[in-house]
Amino acid sequence: MPTTLHATAGYIWDVAHGAPPGPLSAAERDRLRALAQEVAAIAAHPKQAIKRDLWLRHNRLEKVRPLLLVFPEDSWVEILSEDQLELQDPFWRQWEWYLKHLVYRDRYLADDFVIEPRLYVHRIVRSSGWGVTPRYIHSDQAKGSYVWEAPLQEERDIEKLRWPTVEVDEAATQRAYDAASSVFADLLPVSIHCALPHANLIGEATALRGIEQVMVDMFDRPRWLHQLMDFLAEGLMRTVRYLEEGGYLTLNNYGHYNDSGGIGYSDELPAPGFDGRHVRLADLWGFGVAQELAWVSPAQHEEFVLNYQLRLLERCGLNAYGCCEAYTDKFDMLKRRIPRLRRVSVSPWCDIEKAAEALEDKYIFSWKPNPAFVSASFDPDQIRAYIRRTLVVARGCVLEIIHKDTFTLCHEPQRLEIWARIAREEVERAAG
Repeated sequence: MPTTLHATAGYIWDVAHGAPPGPLSAAERDRLRALAQEVAAIAAHPKQAIKRDLWLRHNRLEKVRPLLLVFPEDSWVEILSEDQLELQDPFWRQWEWYLKHLVYRDRYLADDFVIEPRLYVHRIVRSSGWGVTPRYIHSDQAKGSYVWEAPLQEERDIEKLRWPTVEVDEAATQRAYDAASSVFADLLPVSIHCALPHANLIGEATALRGIEQVMVDMFDRPRWLHQLMDFLAEGLMRTVRYLEEGGYLTLNNYGHYNDSGGIGYSDELPAPGFDGRHVRLADLWGFGVAQELAWVSPAQHEEFVLNYQLRLLERCGLNAYGCCEAYTDKFDMLKRRIPRLRRVSVSPWCDIEKAAEALEDKYIFSWKPNPAFVSASFDPDQIRAYIRRTLVVARGCVLEIIHKDTFTLCHEPQRLEIWARIAREEVERAAG
């Protein structure tokens, strides 16, 4: 059950597996257009403009009520299963699912997700990779665990690495755009989106070397590890330069998912001097993450990862940082080193009192509640008390509540609906 990152919807179920447009019958076209008309009506509702304005103010650090987002992610398959779809061609089946998921969001998730009157097709970018590839061994269970064989077993294996060769597939992108436009354009305008790659250098390093081995390398062979991180950072920047100089990047300051959570609405972007066509890094939200370094010291985090991520983050107009890793002892490092830092992830394993003290009202406190409250046990009273405590602790902060990383709902979709309703009630109570 693979997921894919959508420009505006976060991680969604990948029904199409990247398939190109195929045949579409007249009845199927009518089905898609009926769904698009329903989404267009939802997008035209005045509540969308209210939520959009809240996000603009929130992202410029104005004090509005805490904003709430709910992303089902891996549990989408339990909410809108494949047997609820009617279309046969994978490409169009994905569009059917996507439109249905927007209707579901509007009906059942009481959050601040803005349903916009537009659709996005991803620009298709192909990469050759690093010259070596980890071998993954998955369990037989759906959503099961996996292990992998890291290709950099010896120090000399670093010589096998190659910088990725990147190429935009213009023809495939245009086919997808033309196909979607032919069905939806008069109801929901279609745009091509090309995301800025995020700075997940330690994720790349640990996939190539192994997590435990990278930890050992920090002590046993730090010079070698610096060589690896430098190589990966240069590879990332070569990809970024190709996309920027080629004019392929698109803005992410509208209803765009701001990995790992939050929405990108901003009137501070694009930066002054934007010509309306050629998107520069200064016009974009940047994003850095270092989940694998959750329990590594701030000094080692800075030395082996952040220093290399800054090659990208220093050039971006606004920056977000963090995902599931806890920054309890690293907030000072992030504030000191990352320019134009705006959004910081506060994971379920972070000390929220220390987060509130560090972030105050100068950064977005992007709280990620523990998804175990819906993926394991389910106690509405416990959920209410849990959310209420954070609302009290973060009362002076610019708070957003982002429920994500939902692995399963135990096949009870109503769990997430109840969670969202409780969270909405608590936000409104706290806001008076």
